[in-house]
Amino acid sequence: MIRILKNLKPYKWLVLSVFACVFIESMANLYLPTLMSDIVDKGVVVGNKPYIWKMGGLMLFISAIGALASIAASYFSSGAAMGFGRDLRRKVFVHVLDFSLQEFDQVGTASLITRTTNDITQLQQVVIMLFRMVASAPIMFIGGLIMALSKDAKLSLILVATMPILAGSVLLIMSKAIPLFRTVQKRLDRLNLVLRENLTGVRVIRAFNREKHEQARLQNANKDLTDVSIKVNKVMAFMMPIMMLVMNLTVVAVVWIGGIRIDHGAMQIGDLMAYVQYIMQIMFALIMASMMFIMIPRASVSAHRINEVLDMKPVVFSEGNETADRKRGTLEFEHVTFRYPGAEEPALSDISFKAHPGEVTAIIGGTGSGKTTLVNLILRFFDATSGTIRINGVDIRKCTLEDVRSRIGYVPQKSLLFSGTISDNLRFGKEDATQAEIEHAARIAQADDFIKQMKDGYESIISQGGTNLSGGQKQRLSIARALVRKPDIYIFDDCFSALDYKTDRDLRAALKEETKQATVIVVAQRVSTVMDADRIIVLDQGKIAGIGTHRELLATNAVYQEIVASQFREDEIA
Repeated sequence: MIRILKNLKPYKWLVLSVFACVFIESMANLYLPTLMSDIVDKGVVVGNKPYIWKMGGLMLFISAIGALASIAASYFSSGAAMGFGRDLRRKVFVHVLDFSLQEFDQVGTASLITRTTNDITQLQQVVIMLFRMVASAPIMFIGGLIMALSKDAKLSLILVATMPILAGSVLLIMSKAIPLFRTVQKRLDRLNLVLRENLTGVRVIRAFNREKHEQARLQNANKDLTDVSIKVNKVMAFMMPIMMLVMNLTVVAVVWIGGIRIDHGAMQIGDLMAYVQYIMQIMFALIMASMMFIMIPRASVSAHRINEVLDMKPVVFSEGNETADRKRGTLEFEHVTFRYPGAEEPALSDISFKAHPGEVTAIIGGTGSGKTTLVNLILRFFDATSGTIRINGVDIRKCTLEDVRSRIGYVPQKSLLFSGTISDNLRFGKEDATQAEIEHAARIAQADDFIKQMKDGYESIISQGGTNLSGGQKQRLSIARALVRKPDIYIFDDCFSALDYKTDRDLRAALKEETKQATVIVVAQRVSTVMDADRIIVLDQGKIAGIGTHRELLATNAVYQEIVASQFREDEIA
């Protein structure tokens, strides 16, 4: 929690202003009972009306100062807390952007969303309370105690009996509540996960008539969160009644014993009235402290979860600052092996090959053969367990992540577009691309025709996830986005599957001319996609089963022959 609060450093002057305002407010509140005591003893009892008016006016003035200080404290504390939350969200988001896929898998996307929103909101609320109460509660407690002792020290022995009861009750309740707060946040993660899956997978859910099943999943997750929330609130519900009971019994005891002391002439009426006010202030200071005890445990859980993300060091990070510009467009794998964390067997074993500019290198294999893993290693979503990957002759681990990825034009298997215009999406990899460049890339990708048929052309709006486009249109825009970048290496990860035969043929012909200065990596499952490649790498269970042209592999490689036989008739193979 203390580590998180260090993010308040940029707002130190606001924080100091809050404490100054709270101090003024507290001192004003402590002075008012003494003024009231003087009015009763020196004005009301003796009938001195001018004194009553004089001290009454002073009370109004002190009250106004306290009110203004309270308003200023609220203003300053809100500004600091909101700025703190904004900065912390940005810090978490920027840190998460550096995560490899391994960290995302470890924490979970739903949990990261919860930590960036709900957990930081919890901290913001606590920060506001801390500003007001950390300064106010001690001042009111200590100041009230001093003022009460100055009025009647013997009467203060009542506090000696009641305060241990109060403190013990709070500690007992919090010992039960803190573990429950941790469970609340975990259940909230689970609810967010289920809700996110339902929203992103709504088409699949409806297609398979699984609405009732998913409703039941959401209800179960919601019920789990509700149950633990009710449980923690039941525990916390005991706190306020206990505190109010102890406070009221203390006041009754003070009035009873104070009345006896007034009857014996050991105390004045005004002093008793002021004493009751100070007792109330002391008890309210304890109540404020207990409110902090309600919020701090949950906030400490949130702080721990945020620190957990900030402390997480990406497995993939820049080890050097070399620039991959020695041999433009070359890609080399040298005895590369990769094993996913916790996996018994490696996903890729001893992969070695070279790809050069002007060549098309195709990677083919069955499901689970390691094609996507190989692409992830090129993009440094993961780092190889052993072996070396070189781009342009430089080990990618000696380059910055930005430099490596800036030299790659990646078209993913699942086309992903962002909300905004078509132009915005095509400029995603090159923000300064001209209109002529994006139109040229769209023509190569066979997307220009359908874009111009849209109402606003290149300024047409794409909805979230590209849901207002067909699968083939999204694939062509994804290809155009990579072409705009003009990278050294193109990676087409099984991204031609939604295209019809004519569009596929025209696109390949246009791509061949456009990418002749770059290295092209094509990942596919269909033989028709890779037949014309200069080099075909056949993967089988994470190992290279063969490298060669279509004709060479068809004549000598059993794994490739099996793939071809599963997709073509005998007369077509011949």
